[in-house]
Amino acid sequence: MNLPDAPSAFRSPTPPEQLWWWRAEDRDGNEVTVTGEHADERFPSQSDAESWVGEVFGDLVEQGVDAVVLFEGERRVYGPMSLHP
Repeated sequence: MNLPDAPSAFRSPTPPEQLWWWRAEDRDGNEVTVTGEHADERFPSQSDAESWVGEVFGDLVEQGVDAVVLFEGERRVYGPMSLHP
């Protein structure tokens, strides 16, 4: 007997299910490549993406990020949003 896959609430989302991501920018709007543990982060929901940027914005600023733009797949949702007060 084969059991069906666990519902998404009970397993980690697969990469295709993680559609939300941030583009990091400098003051002039040029894309900044984020390195280390925060590189290429993707999220299953808008709220997960927003929570993450709220937690790590200081680390992003240290890497030269001045603003972020939120995308769902290829669709720009909003931004640029400054990471400075």
